[in-house]
Amino acid sequence: MNIFDELSWRGLVHQVSDADGVRKYLDAPGQTMYCGFDPTAESLHIGNLVPLLSLVRMLRAGHKPLFLLGGATGLIGDPSGKDKERELSDTAAVHARVARIKAQIEAFVERNTGVLPTVVNNYDWVKDMSAIELLRDVGKYFTVNWMLAKESVRGRIERDEVGISYTEFSYMILQGYDYYHLCKEYGCRLQIGGGDQWGNITTGCEFIRKKGAGEAYALTFPLITTASGKKFGKSEKGAIFMSASHTSPYAFYQFWINTEDADVARFLKYYTFLSQEEVAALAAEVERAPQERAAQKALAAATTIMVHGEDELKKVLAATEALFGKGDLRAIDHGTLAAALESAPARDYQFDALPDLPQLLVDLSLSPSKGQARKDIQAGAISINGQKVAEARNLTEDDFLGEVNATFGAFSVLRKGKKNYGLVRLG
Repeated sequence: MNIFDELSWRGLVHQVSDADGVRKYLDAPGQTMYCGFDPTAESLHIGNLVPLLSLVRMLRAGHKPLFLLGGATGLIGDPSGKDKERELSDTAAVHARVARIKAQIEAFVERNTGVLPTVVNNYDWVKDMSAIELLRDVGKYFTVNWMLAKESVRGRIERDEVGISYTEFSYMILQGYDYYHLCKEYGCRLQIGGGDQWGNITTGCEFIRKKGAGEAYALTFPLITTASGKKFGKSEKGAIFMSASHTSPYAFYQFWINTEDADVARFLKYYTFLSQEEVAALAAEVERAPQERAAQKALAAATTIMVHGEDELKKVLAATEALFGKGDLRAIDHGTLAAALESAPARDYQFDALPDLPQLLVDLSLSPSKGQARKDIQAGAISINGQKVAEARNLTEDDFLGEVNATFGAFSVLRKGKKNYGLVRLG
């Protein structure tokens, strides 16, 4: 299947400048395309997954995608989709974010293709450009009337109380120059991006045409929303990042496992490499046995492996099973388990001031009284770290996971029955 047709089947083609031209361009092997990633945060997030995966799909189809880092455009600020001016970032901070995102992209692509990607940084060709060169060699090719018609600019112009600075107004010109530079240096004739980038991408197509460099194409993806109309990519705690230091692999997995039935088949198309037949089979499972959540499990597993690797997925699954009474918590990776228990009810104590077990059960609201707590213990309903206890005793150092003498981090998991549990934390 032509990769353009595959993207169309997956529902990822929102706008395209010339569908027949793009399909023909992608018919020949070894074609070049690119997508840009501005360093607006310390890590990429799952909103970046669609373009990232699309470039990986291109690479797997035999093409030569370029992953563009916005070291220069990140210093300017893209007005697209923003109702007010961005705060300008410190140059050193932008360069540091570029380095981190470059490492993320390289790890992601190598994990999913086995090869290192071609990563370029627009700072390398913009940093030495003078103001006169920008105005004469680039700006001369664009009329203000044409630029004002772009949605990213018009939406701000119409808001008198906000407006748009000349800095952000010029962003599309810089992005257009990027496209021309990559066309000239790499033979790139296709730029892809989110739907909010249509104006910026077509600016590049226009610039390439006016410079006499031939035809260039634009393709954008749809805005991803849930069936309920919510913008995709955020949890109650905010954005879901691809960096484990910002969003733990466990929280990452749980985000996907909680996908609604109405969304899961569509998200399997967007965010996995599963075939049409495999997606159709999982969609049928949603209809046949929704309580099994087979499609959600497949989606969560695939995305976690893509972003964090198979070893992290194994840790997440082991922690999940152990938390629901199917394994020994002591055998679980401590960091994964701590992330899994992040939202669990918890009480903090100094080790030498720990109450006895019945009082701990009351403190965690697992038992209504110490008398009932003792009955629960005698009935075999209470466990510590997955091991049932038979007597109302005090907790010892052996009952804690992690370093007991550490400032923070050691904890013990008390459970009543299968679903009710809480943490006793030290520190």
